[in-house]
Amino acid sequence: MKKVIFHIDVNSAFLSWEAADRKRRGEEGIDLRDIPSAIGGDKSKRHGIILAKSTLAKNFGVKTGESIMEALKKCPDLTIVQPNHKMYTEYSESFMNILRDYTPDIEQYSIDEAFMDMTGTERLFGEPIKAAETIKNRIKEELGFTVNVGISDNKLLAKMASDFEKPDKIHTLYTDEIEMKMWPLPVGDLLYVGKSTTNALSKLGIHTIGELAKTDIDILRSNLKKQGEAIWRFANGKDMSMVETEPEENKGYGNSTTIPFDVSDESTAKMVLLSLAEKVAGRIRADGVVAESVSVTIKDFNLQKCSHQMMLNSQTNLTSEIHEAACQLFDELWDGTPIRLLGIQVGKVSRESASRQINLFDNTDYEKLEAVDKAVDSIRNKYGSGAIKRAVFMKGEGK
Repeated sequence: MKKVIFHIDVNSAFLSWEAADRKRRGEEGIDLRDIPSAIGGDKSKRHGIILAKSTLAKNFGVKTGESIMEALKKCPDLTIVQPNHKMYTEYSESFMNILRDYTPDIEQYSIDEAFMDMTGTERLFGEPIKAAETIKNRIKEELGFTVNVGISDNKLLAKMASDFEKPDKIHTLYTDEIEMKMWPLPVGDLLYVGKSTTNALSKLGIHTIGELAKTDIDILRSNLKKQGEAIWRFANGKDMSMVETEPEENKGYGNSTTIPFDVSDESTAKMVLLSLAEKVAGRIRADGVVAESVSVTIKDFNLQKCSHQMMLNSQTNLTSEIHEAACQLFDELWDGTPIRLLGIQVGKVSRESASRQINLFDNTDYEKLEAVDKAVDSIRNKYGSGAIKRAVFMKGEGK
């Protein structure tokens, strides 16, 4: 049976949800989607970044992720509304609930987008385009905002398709359509190809996705290592990943942070990962569980997201082991593009066990590490999370 994967993406989510909420509350006035507008920081203080923008704001050159000051230079009359994250969460949950009426196989990719495995649902909801129309129109009628739907036989191409012409559109990008629809696009439009990778490919004379797809993979490996092989597969429409529906009980063992500045050096990124590892490890220790897998998520300054996962040699709840695995994943993922968000999540969680896989060449004193973690947890539980800090985080603080 041919796979059918949808990627559903809310158009200008935060701005659309703000406009829909104002209409729902009966507030009169101009629809934010019909004027140059954006969701961002405090306009009077001119700080913060643009989180979402209207089509008219985009026409002025306003970009998601740029500073308020930069946006106002391009569009002095830009209407800026401060974010309301509680309301966004409520709209996101309503959005996901509608999707669950059509398939249980849903992977929430972010607050405003999700993959749906619609394979075998034709008898219930019709052919893929008809089903997509039904879902898209229902969201618009019931929740008051529009979405784009990308349809393909794998997740990568479905997401690429949903990024085609917006808003309120449905696009297909099946494997046999990539030569016509995807290959003519600039290489920077390919998922996971950031600015630095685009520049590196340009030096190799590669400017379109099609040129990348036809490049000798050994050339890409020698210049871009694992990243080169990965993007070559993507350019050829190859993606074997499944729509991963997370069990409810395994949710929550993860932490991410949006960094207030773009991180462009490895040492700072790994300090952020250490802070996240402390939080995640502390939570699983508090629940008396151990984890067998670790994943890292990176979102760059263009808001392009990538993630990678690995299995551990032994189950663990140690901060140092989770951080070490996260750093290894980070080294494999990061292509040097400035980072806006980092996240760590642990999986394959089970009740804490006293056993550990023995390695004759491993001289790590795990008992000592466990004792240190337990002592830190005890101090923080009694006196607060800031009562004890690692020395690496004390740089710049008063003595």
